[in-house]
Amino acid sequence: MLTGIVLRSSGGVYEVETAEGVHEALLRGRLKLESRVGDRVVVGDRVEIEAATPGPAWTIEHVDERHSALVRRAPGKAPKAKVIVANLHRVVVVFASADPEPHLRMLDRFLVLAESSDLDAVVVANKIDLLGQAAARARFHVYEEIGYRVVFTSAKTGLGVGELREILCEGISTLTGPSGVGKSSLLNAVQPGLGLRVSAVSERVRKGRHTTVTAELIHLECGGYVADTPGLREIGLWGVDLDELGLYFPEFEPYLGHCRYRNSCTHSHEPGCSVRAAAERGEIAESRFDSYLRLVHGDDLDGA
Repeated sequence: MLTGIVLRSSGGVYEVETAEGVHEALLRGRLKLESRVGDRVVVGDRVEIEAATPGPAWTIEHVDERHSALVRRAPGKAPKAKVIVANLHRVVVVFASADPEPHLRMLDRFLVLAESSDLDAVVVANKIDLLGQAAARARFHVYEEIGYRVVFTSAKTGLGVGELREILCEGISTLTGPSGVGKSSLLNAVQPGLGLRVSAVSERVRKGRHTTVTAELIHLECGGYVADTPGLREIGLWGVDLDELGLYFPEFEPYLGHCRYRNSCTHSHEPGCSVRAAAERGEIAESRFDSYLRLVHGDDLDGA
């Protein structure tokens, strides 16, 4: 019996990294019946595998309980959870400064997912060579003011790649964000020789193409793991109670509990709301408060 971590999966076959190397394994039939959020086994899961007899194949005999997971609502009409990566230490959300234009309400949803999963979040503003550092900072300064770490990068020039490498070399990170923002290009710059496939942004609609088609956990030479995930064009929230949504906007924290209706306040229309008053005074960014209201009213729950 060997213990290891799932690096990738395809067609029901899982690649598991152990101290003795990488083995392909199938899921034991009885495990398919177990109830779990999302798929039974995903990238990042810690598992125990055993050599099958006879033959060279391996089977997954046990899956450890997940200490964390990045979960979104699966596309489609039927409500269903989709676990993107398990056992994470942080979420690194990559958006382009330009080409494609950053959709910051979508960034806000990624951050809500990270906050609700109790995961650290880092914002990466890539392609700053297209816009210039000053202009890029102007677009993303609100997140620095809130307290998020924002890394300004250019996979083309190498700017900021060293800082990103330091972050990714510790623990397990997931690199996520929309298509076409340069996630695979950044990983190729972080560890030259990876050779991850990249592609250009569509000229017709200025949206990224899906270069990465399945989540894959990459073991970096510096010791960390990073999950390269497919680009997401929509990010539906899963497991987020809208009554508690304000808890996942860190800048709301000083004002929560001071509303006239205290914990029952939705911060959308009630009189005597301290959060709404703070937004009106400019103490909470208008763009962020607008994202919050759209989520409360369900405008942005299922798509960009």
